[in-house]
Amino acid sequence: MLSSSSSDAQILSRKNAASIAYHRLGGRNPGVVFLTGFMSDMSGGKALALEAYCRARGQAFLRFDYQGHGSSSGEFEAGHIGIWSDDAVAVLDQLTEGPQVLVGSSMGGWIMVLAALARPRRVAGLIGIAAAPDFTENILPKELGDAQLAAIEADGKIILPSGYEDDYVITKVLIDKGRKHLLLGGPIDLDCPVRLIHGMKDQSVPWQIALELQSRLVSEDVEVELVKSGDHRLSEDADIERMLRALGGLLDQLS
Repeated sequence: MLSSSSSDAQILSRKNAASIAYHRLGGRNPGVVFLTGFMSDMSGGKALALEAYCRARGQAFLRFDYQGHGSSSGEFEAGHIGIWSDDAVAVLDQLTEGPQVLVGSSMGGWIMVLAALARPRRVAGLIGIAAAPDFTENILPKELGDAQLAAIEADGKIILPSGYEDDYVITKVLIDKGRKHLLLGGPIDLDCPVRLIHGMKDQSVPWQIALELQSRLVSEDVEVELVKSGDHRLSEDADIERMLRALGGLLDQLS
């Protein structure tokens, strides 16, 4: 069921009284759906740049907040990859029509692959920006010391400085549920074109993850672009232009 919220965002009502806030732009297909990162929301620079680009091209576009993020309902600490990937699939099913290109930033790069596996006939292509598949298993445990891991077990969560506006909240449920959605342990059965952009100065997600994801994808049409000076955010003007070039090339290819 769709309704208006008090802001200019629209609301997709989900089960258990949950609500997903979104902005949707009409246009031609393939449409573009942006998937945000961990503790991010749909008002960031990448999302808005993609929206402006799609508007100029006449391309359909959608951006949204997962539960516990931004303007959507729910508590962040109750969320995990399973819930957020379900949100992405619900958005894909109920708010888009026809083929879609998913653009995932950081954690959104993990979620875009999970959504594509759930709806392979709807997903025409993927673009990962500093994609972070399996980060709860292959990154967090290496960053956390024994004392922090013990605190998570005892208290259910810890708070880590992020270097951004808000500190990171790492919960036991995030790590435990993440293990049910790991991707890099075997082949990833997707044959759509995939573009991966990763900064080599990324201090959060090693750039080698992009190469590992490339090797796991069954598709033969997977390209990795490594940016020597790029950090995790990849939000400088040149980075945004690089993302838009990748999207434009993929949309032209699919059209």
